[in-house]
Amino acid sequence: MFGFNGRVLRVDLTNAKWKAEDLRTDWVENYIGGRGLGIRYLYDELPPKIDPLSPENKIIIATGPLTGTIAPLSGRYPLITKSPATGAILDSYCGSHFGVKMKFAGWDLLIIQGRAPKPTWLHISDKGVEFEDATKYWGMFTHDVTVAIREGLRDQNASVLTIGPAGEKMAMIAAVVGDGDWLHGRGGAGAVMGSKNLKAIAVEGYKGTVKLYDPDRFKQNVSELITKSVKSDANMWAATDGTPIIVDIANMSGVLVTKDYTQGVFEYAENINTEKVKERLAKRYACYSCPLVCKRKIKVNDDIVKAPEYETLALVGSNTGLGDLSGVAQINHLADRYGIDTISLGSILGFTVRLYKEGILTKDDIGGLELDWGKTEALAELAEKIGKREGIGKILSEGVRRAASQIGKGAEKFAMEVKGLELPGYEARGSWGMALAYATADRGGCHLRAWMVAEDAFVKKNQFSFKEKPEGVKRLQDLNSIKWSATICDFWALDYKELVELFNPALGKNYTEEDLKLIGERIWNLAKMFNVREGFTRKDDYLPERIFTEPLKGGISDGKFVVKEEFETALTNYYKLRGWDPKTSIPLPETLERLGLREDLKL
Repeated sequence: MFGFNGRVLRVDLTNAKWKAEDLRTDWVENYIGGRGLGIRYLYDELPPKIDPLSPENKIIIATGPLTGTIAPLSGRYPLITKSPATGAILDSYCGSHFGVKMKFAGWDLLIIQGRAPKPTWLHISDKGVEFEDATKYWGMFTHDVTVAIREGLRDQNASVLTIGPAGEKMAMIAAVVGDGDWLHGRGGAGAVMGSKNLKAIAVEGYKGTVKLYDPDRFKQNVSELITKSVKSDANMWAATDGTPIIVDIANMSGVLVTKDYTQGVFEYAENINTEKVKERLAKRYACYSCPLVCKRKIKVNDDIVKAPEYETLALVGSNTGLGDLSGVAQINHLADRYGIDTISLGSILGFTVRLYKEGILTKDDIGGLELDWGKTEALAELAEKIGKREGIGKILSEGVRRAASQIGKGAEKFAMEVKGLELPGYEARGSWGMALAYATADRGGCHLRAWMVAEDAFVKKNQFSFKEKPEGVKRLQDLNSIKWSATICDFWALDYKELVELFNPALGKNYTEEDLKLIGERIWNLAKMFNVREGFTRKDDYLPERIFTEPLKGGISDGKFVVKEEFETALTNYYKLRGWDPKTSIPLPETLERLGLREDLKL
């Protein structure tokens, strides 16, 4: 089989057993790999309505047909599970080298099930799995565990996924940290690992080759694509600046989330922007097979730490009023050590400051902290309480929706989330395309499913209107579905044409652009059907009430809010474009039939 080894590694933690299985080639035909293939396996294997933190839940790590090849920006891979934060499908992506090494070790998919009787870590190689005692690592920070496992294996190139104390204690915002610097951040994947007593997974896979149909043609196409597409103006921002360049763009566009989503501009944005990152630059590094090299480390006092990405600069920075790059980097490093998603963390920190200033939380409630906008030490102490799940941190680590419900006293109105997942760093009131994208994202409040802000706010085109937004959201959701199934990074702004040029010589196919559009749409609807089975309907495609009632402050978005009636109309139009029932949001039988899902899912 071209592009794959044809093998699945299934791990049973409960009984400390593993086995190799043949890859479902019929599912590869329909869903490609990565996101699509992993969700298809999860749909088939999970009973509906299970508790995401029970042994019944599964973790699937999936590679794609381009993983391990010279295809540019193909080093990313998804971790797929049922989210404990939302109850919805969760596919969370990471760079590093884990997916590639897994592929080189001979495994296309890793499926982990059950619950280990004691803390355990997995050592994966081409020989299979060794179940190792992780008792001595329990309670350790992610970076320390990565170093210790590599030293124990005597292999500094082993790729390690691990959770920190937040995951061990099953915080809903717990992340899985890859090789110390990359995160499967959103949706609580770290809590799922913690619920399974699974501290870490290490894989050793040495330089291998992926069997391709026409390697010479593939190599030629890749060379041309790097020159004409990857290294074009559409992508070079990632090489020159990385995501911190978005801080100034978002601020000028009135969409930089600030002080608990009350403003679209931040007065100290210049203190956390790309220029400040460049001033402190210590090192650049990349994922596998990436010519853009977007990752950065910076100098903070006497330390070299990971440079915060845009979402962290926005949520931990401007959303908490913290206009100091050192302070944001300090909290970012703390979050990585504990294993916490910084988007959710920053949202929670801003939410807590707001509740304190509104008098909903008292000083006693928050452990005596002197909370205010932009106070690094108090915010860092609160973040540490969340990582430890101590005091108020135990409540806050559940995410803003659950925390607001427990706190009461009107705290619910300040919870900025969709489906239980905290909103990212782009103001929905300043980008109505993002408003619709957030509401319809299958994993909850997510900016990556359809990054509409670049198509309206950043170019000042109908940013306060839903005109053409349903079409744009659907187009990007379908494209990203197949892009992530190929395991191509977001930072390559490719289209179906480039995917055809990669897939056909690699896989021996004669795909057309229309073929790939259909597969992308099929994958999006597959994820939708997973959520439908879990009970999700139109009522779950909502926005926080503040988006409709609380005008934004500052910049070109000053005084703006989303008109609820127009949002509901846009949502209905989006469902009609998708071929879903406008009242329930459930895909119509004829839509499932057209996409081949009715027969495949036995609906």
